Amino acid sequence: MTIQDFPESPSFNTRPKRKVGILTALRLGLFNMGLGLMAVLTLAVLNRVMISELGIPATITGGILATSLFVSPARVWFGQLSDNKPLLGKHRTNYVLLGTAIYGLAVFLAVQAVWQLGAVVRTSDAWLWNTQTIGWSAILALIMAIYGLAVSSSSTPFTALLVDITEEDSRSKLVAIVWSMLMVGIVIGGVTGGIVFKKIEAGGITAGNIPLETLQPPINSIFSFVPFLVVALAFIATWRVEKKYSRFTTSNSATNREDSITIARAIKVLTTSRQTGIFFAFLSILTIGLFMQEAVLEPYGGEVFAMSIGETTKLNAYWGMGILFGYSLTGFWIIPHLGKKLTTKVGCILVAVCFGLIILSGFTQQPKILQSAMVLFGVAAGMATVGGISLMLDLTAAKTAGTFIGAWGLAQAMSRGLATLSGGVILDIGKSILATPLMSYSLVFAIQALAMMVAIIILERVDVKEFKETTGKAIATVMEGDLDG
Repeated sequence: MTIQDFPESPSFNTRPKRKVGILTALRLGLFNMGLGLMAVLTLAVLNRVMISELGIPATITGGILATSLFVSPARVWFGQLSDNKPLLGKHRTNYVLLGTAIYGLAVFLAVQAVWQLGAVVRTSDAWLWNTQTIGWSAILALIMAIYGLAVSSSSTPFTALLVDITEEDSRSKLVAIVWSMLMVGIVIGGVTGGIVFKKIEAGGITAGNIPLETLQPPINSIFSFVPFLVVALAFIATWRVEKKYSRFTTSNSATNREDSITIARAIKVLTTSRQTGIFFAFLSILTIGLFMQEAVLEPYGGEVFAMSIGETTKLNAYWGMGILFGYSLTGFWIIPHLGKKLTTKVGCILVAVCFGLIILSGFTQQPKILQSAMVLFGVAAGMATVGGISLMLDLTAAKTAGTFIGAWGLAQAMSRGLATLSGGVILDIGKSILATPLMSYSLVFAIQALAMMVAIIILERVDVKEFKETTGKAIATVMEGDLDG
């Protein structure tokens, strides 16, 4: 099985055509698998430790973690940089490896800063605004911003590399394999994390009462080993791929590439078409509805279900397996039968239902019920995501594909950052006005379900036919304005 190459366009060089085989595709997927492992460390382990074990407010935790997402517009600059400024003779590979090394180091430094902040909070028995808490919070936010910049500096050139080594008609197969490996990384991270963190389990110790000397050794060990492993995976993934397969040359016009979009131009194109504005709103609300629980799910398992850190880390494996199943089921069976828009609508409805199940599971306090709900949530989220991506491609004009894809990507990244921050804020508000932790966490999940309903209302106004009829004229207007200066 191979991903077939097609005749080269004039903007690429004339080196002999090569086929990207399935083994190379899987090898490239190791990079995304590493990103999945890192996601487990940052959004599954750090947030649980900070909120449930160290008593750091969810608003502070969510805001700090969201910092890595709020710097995502920098990926535009990194894409242009890798286009025009080769690093040690390579346009993509060395950017990928350098960025991976930096975010690996940043994650290790982040957990060290967490211990310092947690020690201050525990000494005071509660969160207090003082020089120490403000200082360590700022340092931690800075580290997470560096982490986000490093992820952008590696993942954007990596995505560009996938474009460089394939033609448009064959690209989807490679992308499907590589992005599935992202979820594989999350599943592996959840399972192995659960095994490693069993060392922290101790009978009778409740969330928030585990001594720091018990918490630190196993967490430090995994935060030391996993970044090293991720760098090794990135090296294996990219070894000689650019040299062997890439057709990219410096003569390739950066203005026509997906990663060369300018933010001003993206906003301009988005706002000239009614349908792109509607879809922008839908995509933003959908992303917020799906990811608001990122900063609170593991603490929910710890505080409401008395689950250990290892058990709450495994929750990522459950929803990750569900998403993988949802991806394949939706792409190969549901969309061909229901169509893209209806599939997305049904996926949103099911996601809302799953949030109801997650809330109900809290009343039972049975971890198995929560785990089952997370699998169903993964399937529903996979369905909504694949349907939404399929609609996104339909709402992308071929003449400015890079602009549209880049704009959708920025919308998703910024919305995800807002979702992570909002989840923490809402949780803290709930804790201040509601009687029990269960009700506080339920407030977050209920608002997510409400967001999915709002997304469905907006989705009803999305009209692909209208987009195709009107967007050509809108784009021409923008381009003419650019030419006129």
